[in-house]
This record gives sequence, structure tokens and C-alpha cells, in this order.
Amino acid sequence: MSAMMNSRTGWWTAVLLCCCWALPAQALERVALQLKWTHAFQFAGYYAALEQGYYRDAGLDVNIVEADPATDPVSEVLAGRSQYGVGTSSLLLARAAGKPVVALAVVFQQSPYAIYAAPHIGHLEDLVGKRLMLESQSDELLAYLKKEGIPLDRIRQIPHSFDADGLMQGKADAISGYISNEPYFFQQAQYPYRTFSPRSAGIDFYGDNLFTSAQELDAHPQRVRAFRAASLRGWQYAKQHRDEVIELIRKKYAPNLSYDYLRFESDQMLPLLQPNLIEIGYMNPGRWRDIALTYADLGLMPADFSFDGFLYDATEQDMGWFYRALGVALLLVAGIGGVALYIMRTNRRLKSSITALETTQQALAKSEKHYRVLVETMRDVVWVLDSETLYFRYVSPSVERLRGYTPEEVMCESLDAALTPEYATLLKQQIKLNKEEFLSGREPDKVYIEEIQQPRKDGTLVWTEAIAKYYRNEESGRIEVHGVTRDISERRAAQEKIRHMALHDLLTGLPNRMLLNDRLQQALASVRRDGGMVGLMFLDLDKFKQVNDTLGHDVGDLLLVQVAARMLDCVRGSDTVARIGGDEFIVLLRTVDGIADAVMVGEKIREALHRPFELAGRQLAISSSIGIALYPEHGADGVELSKNADIAMYHAKAHGRDRVQPFRAEMSGENAL
Repeated sequence: MSAMMNSRTGWWTAVLLCCCWALPAQALERVALQLKWTHAFQFAGYYAALEQGYYRDAGLDVNIVEADPATDPVSEVLAGRSQYGVGTSSLLLARAAGKPVVALAVVFQQSPYAIYAAPHIGHLEDLVGKRLMLESQSDELLAYLKKEGIPLDRIRQIPHSFDADGLMQGKADAISGYISNEPYFFQQAQYPYRTFSPRSAGIDFYGDNLFTSAQELDAHPQRVRAFRAASLRGWQYAKQHRDEVIELIRKKYAPNLSYDYLRFESDQMLPLLQPNLIEIGYMNPGRWRDIALTYADLGLMPADFSFDGFLYDATEQDMGWFYRALGVALLLVAGIGGVALYIMRTNRRLKSSITALETTQQALAKSEKHYRVLVETMRDVVWVLDSETLYFRYVSPSVERLRGYTPEEVMCESLDAALTPEYATLLKQQIKLNKEEFLSGREPDKVYIEEIQQPRKDGTLVWTEAIAKYYRNEESGRIEVHGVTRDISERRAAQEKIRHMALHDLLTGLPNRMLLNDRLQQALASVRRDGGMVGLMFLDLDKFKQVNDTLGHDVGDLLLVQVAARMLDCVRGSDTVARIGGDEFIVLLRTVDGIADAVMVGEKIREALHRPFELAGRQLAISSSIGIALYPEHGADGVELSKNADIAMYHAKAHGRDRVQPFRAEMSGENAL
């Protein structure tokens, strides 16, 4: 028997070797990546992906092309000279202009852009009539200037010199730049520069983005997926091996850059990845829509822009490897079980041979030991559930780390005890449907994934992800569910934080325009159904610009935080106070009895904001102009209601400020004039 098994092993080995020899050597596909700047740590992830062989493993031969002042990455990619490029949020404007670019991944979750100015530029207004060096794709800075009321046609835009000398040598009065670049050279030269950041005006766009063309995606979807995955893997490597990548850049890409500079640049760049908060490369469609709304509000792109085809949906493609790996793992577990079953059957047939029996038992013990070490030391919980009794037949020891229960305790209780009541009902019904689907034979290898809450022994709850597959037990004939459960509490918390950030103002924590619009529509639907009135207030701070100009944006930000807190104290819990940008706020009164009721709340807010604020070691005095409109008296929908509240607010500002002004029909004519 031993000779027979050795013979079979040799035969299978020969077959595998022949299969390996038969595999043809696959030629690498040549593609180019167009950078938006000269070589620097700004592109560290792509260098790492190339040098670590991630591109090669993906079947790609990648040429990384640096830019010069005349380079437009979008034009290079659309012309086919490069298949991929690094761009900014200006990709939205290119797409809106009919250029078929596709955003593949966001590398920097926050934009590093800023305007750096000479000492004689004390305020943004001082740029009027002055020279501004502006690189291509820095449209968010134009949006910033426009939002701050700076007429773009009054600024002399000149080509960028691609270095800080353009400002220090007097070739320009201000230049666009990155927080990771120009400040280093200014500090080295002890140059007294000034910084103007778009974030001070509520403009916080995405930074460097990986993109391609629609033609490349249509013609080579697998290549796009492979290039994106390898690039993000490179960024992960660069984040974890910063000093190594810095030496790589100095050796192969930018020998003229010093170690100190690259260290400074990486110190500023790596936090923009926000790797501890969200996955590198993550794109939030809601945030892209906010960026588009900002551009549209400033007249830089159409308000009805369609996102169809602009954002690459990597969810299914990027998770495919995980599901395939999981399938392989589950099949491996099933395979090990099959091997064990085969050995046990062999034992029964070979009872007459003591030597063969001992050999087989030793092999079985070794196999079981490897399996036990694999399963019992992993953090994820491996389990087998009987689909009829809904009792666990096996649970790995890691369940105690996850839920506090021992495997024996879990196996003594039904599935209901492992779930919260709401999930127990839903999951039992889902198991029944999944079992019927398995028995139908339509998709016997289908993998099922559920996110569920499970109770811990200490009474708390834990979010878990259960990944399962159905099998028929060959001995009993019963259908079993084989699965793996993992703790996803951190992932859920991160997702919740991202959702909160997408719907709230980062400075004050108040709802943003998107969340306000949702609550306004809910309030309108409620009063249409049940009757009543909805109040909407538009509020603008008087004298706020003076605070920013004299004391700086940091003090201005502290003031906005205190303003938000005072406004919240003036409304009910069912009402909404939202910040929509700069010093503009909107208050939604979910129900009001009439205009007098709304005016009373408005006066309460006005008086609260009229009281001095203690900031920066001094008392600051501001006031507010408030416009009020009621539904249905002043508007049949949210759009009309908002417009009339805005008109009333500007009427209040035009007639002395520091006042509460209800909307009147004749104000529309005044506004038109």
C-alpha cells in the first residue's frame, strides 16, 4: 500500500510539473503614468509599486513620467501618450467639459493646495491687479478666490515656475503651492511669506487623484483594476517604509532633492492619506458631489452635472480577490475534512494490517494537528452550523476572544443565543432561503455574507461579518453551513465617522447643506400630511470678515464654534441649525405656529449673538442679520422657501443689519432691482 501511495504521489507530482512547464511566459503590458509635478515624495506610492514589483506582478511594465510647467496630465492621458495620470479635483471640471476622464482612486483625502504670497500681500483683496503664478489643475484655488469675492479677471495669472523661487525672486506676487513643498524652501531662505488656505472658506477638496480615460477602462478593464490595486499597494508600502522610499527617490528619481526636504515633504503628505481613518484610495461619492456643488455655485461647471461614468466603482472588483481567497480557504477546510474522512475509511479497510493502520493514524494525527493549529490560533471564528437544528457542531476557540463565551457554551445553545433578537429572526429566514437555493443546484458554490450584531457575555454588542458557504455532510446527508466570523467594529466605526463627516461641518459639527436639505424635505412632507407650518431662517454674521482680517482665521474659526453653540441653545431639539459655508447659517424650525413664533426664535438668536464673545484675550462684538420664510405662506417647496428666506436676510443687511426680517412679497421686486 505504501508503494502504491508513493506511486500515486509521484504521478500527481509529474502532472503538476508538466502543467507548470506548459504555462507560457506572459509578456508585460507597457503603460505610462503621467505625474502632475516633478519627481518628489508626492508620488512615493507609485515609485514603491514599481520598485517592489507590484506592477510587474500585475503584468505591467510601467513608465512613470514627470511633468514640466507645460504638461497637462489630462491631455496626456486623453491623447493616449499615457494611460494613467495624477490629477486634482479639477478632473470634475474636465469631465463636465466633455473630456472622458475617470477617477480611479483618491490618494490624498485632503488637498495640500494653498496660495503663498509675498509679505506685501496682507489680505486676499491685495491680489487684485497683482501677478499670481497658477499651475494647471489648481482650479480649487480659483474657486477659493471667487468665493472670497476676488474678481478673477482682475488678477494677472502667469505660468508657474515649478519652484518657490518664482515668489522669492519677485517674479510673482503670489504662487499656488503645496503645504509639503514651498514652505520648506521659504523657511530655509528665511523668507517671510504669507499663506492663504482654501479651508478658511470651507473649501476642502480631495488632493491628488489617480485617473484614467473612459477609453482605457472600456478597452482594458482588467488592466485598470490591476494598475489601481498595485498603485494603492505601493502607497501602503510607502506609508510603512518612508525612509526606504526617500532613499529610493534620491537614488533613482530626484537626486537633487535633499533628505531633509523629502523628510519634510513626507511629514506633511502622509497625514493627508488619512490611513488610520479610511482605506487608502477611498472615494466618497457624496464628497465628490459636494465638490461639484461648490464649483457649480461659483459658475465653474453646470449644476446638473451627471456623475455617470466619472467615478470608478472598485467595490466589486477590489473585493473579488478576498471572496476568491475566502472560497479557496473554505474549500481547503472542506478538502482537509475530505482527506480526514478518506483516511478514516482507509483505516476501516486496513484493520487486518497493523503496520498500515499505525501509519495512517500517524498521518491523520499530523493532519489534524496542522488543522487545529491553523484554526485555533486565528483571530477569526471558524464554525459549522447544522441548518436543521440551528445548533453549532463546531466553534473555534477564538469565539471566546470575540464574544467572551467558550466554544462549549456556544455549542450548547441554539443560533438565537448567538444573535440579537432582530438579527435572529432575519438570519433564520435567510438560512432557510439560502438552503433552498443550495438544494436547487443553481449556485452550489455561492458564498453568503452578512453583517450582524452579536451579544457578548458582558452584555455589550459587537459588530461582526459572517462569511458562509453551504455543504452536504457526506456521512449524515444533512446540510451544514460552514463559515468564518470576524470582528468589524473598527470598520463600522470608521464608516460611521465617514458618514458623519459627509453630513456635518467639520469645524462646528453642525449639519451641512446636504443633511439640512434632507431634514427640510422631511419637515415639508410631515406638514403636508398633518398640517402646520415650517420655518426657515437664513443667518449671516455681521462684522465677521473684520475678525478674520484683523485677528486671523484661527480666531475666526473659534468664533464660529461659539456662534454655533449659542445658536443651538436657542432652538428645540427637533429643530436644525446648519452651517452652509463661511459665516452663513440656516435654522430649520420643524414646526411653528406662525410668523410671530418664528420671529421670537429669531430674536432670541440675534440677542444671543449680540452679546460679546471672549476670544483671544479680548471681547469681540458681532451681530447677525436674519431672514425668515414660512411654508406654505412664503414658498410651495424647499427651493422657493430657501430663496425667499435668503431675500429676507439680504433685506435685513441692507436696512441696518443686526435685525430679524420676515419675508414680504414686495421684497422680491427690491431684490430684482
